Amino acid sequence: MDDNDNTPDGYSRKVGERLRAIRRQKRLSLQEVEANSAQEFKASVLGAYERGERAISVPRLRKLAAFYSVPVDQLLPIEGAPDFGVEVDETIDLRERPTRAAGAAITIDLTKLEKLSGPEADMLSRYLTMIQVQRQDFNGRVLTIRRDDLQALAAILGTGIDGAAPRLDALGLSFVPQKL
Repeated sequence: MDDNDNTPDGYSRKVGERLRAIRRQKRLSLQEVEANSAQEFKASVLGAYERGERAISVPRLRKLAAFYSVPVDQLLPIEGAPDFGVEVDETIDLRERPTRAAGAAITIDLTKLEKLSGPEADMLSRYLTMIQVQRQDFNGRVLTIRRDDLQALAAILGTGIDGAAPRLDALGLSFVPQKL
C-alpha cells in the first residue's frame, strides 16, 4: 500500500502515531484534550486522527499544534526516517539527532532552552540559572547536570529520576556531541 495515501496503513496512520505520542508526552487523555480545549477537539475525533482512520486538515493540525504548544512540523512524521521513540521536541526533530549512550552524563544545551516557552521552560530556566550561579559557571552554552541536581530536575519535568534524561531529550535540550 502507498505510504502517502489516507488509509490506516499509510501516511495518516503515521501522522496519527505522532499525534498520539505528543498527546501522551503531554500526559493528556483524549477526554482531557476535549475538556481543556473547550470541546474544540472532541475525544472521538482526535482518537480517529490518532488511529489514522480520519485525515486531519491543515487548519486543524495548526490548531492542535498550538494547543499542544509544539511547532506544526512536530506533528508530522519524516518520510523514511527511523523513529527512535522520541515523542516531541520544541526546537528540532530528534529523530535526526544522535542519541546519548545509556548512563552518559546529562548536558543541557542552554541555547536551546532560550527558545522554549511555557511554564515548564520557565521553571527549568530558573533552576538551571540557580545552578550556574552556585557554580559560577556562566559559559552560557551548555551545563552538565550533577547527580544531586537530577532529582530536582525530574520533579520539574514531572518524571522519575530515570525519566529526566529522556524528557530532556524529548524537549530537545540534551547536548549530544556530534561525531565527526
